[in-house]
Amino acid sequence: MNSVVDEPQPILIETRNNMGDRILDAWRDMRTSTRRLINEKPDEHRLLFYVLLSDMIFFLSWALKTAVSPISGVEERIPVEIAFWLISALMFRTFTMYLFSGILAGGSRLFGGKGSWKDTRCGVFWGALVAAPFGFLMAVLTVMLGWLQPYFPVLASEWIALPPYWISLVPFIWFISQGLAEAQGFKHNSIPFMVMSLIALAGLVGVIYLGANGVL
Repeated sequence: MNSVVDEPQPILIETRNNMGDRILDAWRDMRTSTRRLINEKPDEHRLLFYVLLSDMIFFLSWALKTAVSPISGVEERIPVEIAFWLISALMFRTFTMYLFSGILAGGSRLFGGKGSWKDTRCGVFWGALVAAPFGFLMAVLTVMLGWLQPYFPVLASEWIALPPYWISLVPFIWFISQGLAEAQGFKHNSIPFMVMSLIALAGLVGVIYLGANGVL
């Protein structure tokens, strides 16, 4: 068995052009969805649109989680200058996604990857957009927890309040690793997923450490 993916589903290749349908297709089969995008040879404007759209959902999600309805258990962890940090993150995220895809493309070649940087951008940018609704869902969950907290004080506990802030990283890493694996011709996405998970975990620990020491 030397093929990278199964045969593409006709419904993905021929008839599913609506953005919502494409995202649903990607949730079912991210690799086939990514292959379709790569085969369409999208121009840079389209890829940039995907990044900016995921940026906006990211911004909205974190605005809900931090500015609109922060849970009391995590309010002290949120900087006062939250608007500045959110806008900075929105602007910096686009640049970071391009840099991130370049690093992934170069790193993949060390392990036999065959995709170009543009193929990698397709997989990474599309994966980020496909995962974005999960971040928004977690934001809605934090708002609901905030509303219910006066009636159920246990919801203010950190072990309940904090996970929704970060759990959306899991689908983000999962879908990007699937897109990267398809773009680079890897049979499996397990190694990219594990590597990116370790990087994300290290980054999260670093942020928590810096926050605890008053740096952030």
